[in-house]
Amino acid sequence: MIFYDGGGAPNPRRVRVFLSEKNIEIQIKSIDIMKGDHKKNDYKKISPLSQVPALELDDGSYITESIAICRYLEALNPEPNLFGSDPSEIANIEMWQRRLELLLMIPIASVFRHGHPAMAHLEDQVPEWSEANKPKVVKFLRWLDIQIAGKEFICSDRYTVADITAFICFEFAKWPKISIPDDCENLNKYYKRLLDRPSAKA
Repeated sequence: MIFYDGGGAPNPRRVRVFLSEKNIEIQIKSIDIMKGDHKKNDYKKISPLSQVPALELDDGSYITESIAICRYLEALNPEPNLFGSDPSEIANIEMWQRRLELLLMIPIASVFRHGHPAMAHLEDQVPEWSEANKPKVVKFLRWLDIQIAGKEFICSDRYTVADITAFICFEFAKWPKISIPDDCENLNKYYKRLLDRPSAKA
């Protein structure tokens, strides 16, 4: 298999953290988004939507979308389990995945993609949309601070793929200079626990 990486972009990094947690080694090819590598015809044959990451399978077919890639890798490498080991846990992890992606990752992406000068050549920017999403991000972080109270991890008594997504969101938010509010003590401690994991360096 070959993993087509996207450097610092959040979704490729999400897979790299997953690979680290699972102790999976895989061949990696870098795709430079800022240079437009993802829009070149050769890469479009791999990812028709010009998105990173992508995974080339041994049969020559491809999987895109970071969570789809992680699910495939988990099916091949079941332990340590990161997607849930029983129906209740699987559903709970999926619930938190959806919350984090829809209510945190997408608003962060909207702030960054529509407001950061570095994205101007890649996006038809709407600055007003960037500004409109900043308070949404902070509001959700404050809500999440309450939800994480008394918990070590976000939705289970152990680390799961939902914690990877949360970590990636916190890291991604740095790009548009959105920090976890100082008074969100639960969330800041949780973020520190995630930062201390070896996979955070992936």
